[in-house]
Amino acid sequence: MPFSLARAVHSELIIKKSRFIGCVEPCPDRATAQARVDALWAEHEGAVHICWALLAGGQSAAVDDGEPSGTAGRPMLEVMRHQDLEGALATVVRYWGGTKLGAGGLVRAYTDAVAQALLKAEKVPLLRLQSLRCTLPYAFEGLLRRELEAAGAQLLEVQHGSQVEAMFSLPESAAASLVARLNESGQGRIAWLKA
Repeated sequence: MPFSLARAVHSELIIKKSRFIGCVEPCPDRATAQARVDALWAEHEGAVHICWALLAGGQSAAVDDGEPSGTAGRPMLEVMRHQDLEGALATVVRYWGGTKLGAGGLVRAYTDAVAQALLKAEKVPLLRLQSLRCTLPYAFEGLLRRELEAAGAQLLEVQHGSQVEAMFSLPESAAASLVARLNESGQGRIAWLKA
């Protein structure tokens, strides 16, 4: 099961007088990540690099921001992947200390900054939700509402016409059993629509 982060957590390392300020935080997409990086540039005007890595499905990214290719963004991304994270952003702000660290030193510095922050981070399970839509006779609306509450589903929309039409979401893992229970107790009178 993938995890996200409850809140932003920071770390700081000093390596050969270079300062590495790491942060891991929840982040849903690339636009939000870019906005966060822009805010960091405004906050850290003297920084030489702000490298970042984002795990967000098809919008994932790894940015070296001028460091030698493959020494910052990709290693940071790998640290997060090993933690089974999704919807998470890692940033590392670097202030130059006057000494070159070499490729290996950079990889260690960036991965350590992210790893140190992750040690203090609270991981929360990321539930994948499934949306379902159905129609049913008015007589079964109470049954539907009780079953949804028992399953931890969230009722998103209800329309009352010739029949009741309801749309709800719940964890993917609970969807099949809820549908089976509703089909049985609804005596075949609940029709499932494309959500």
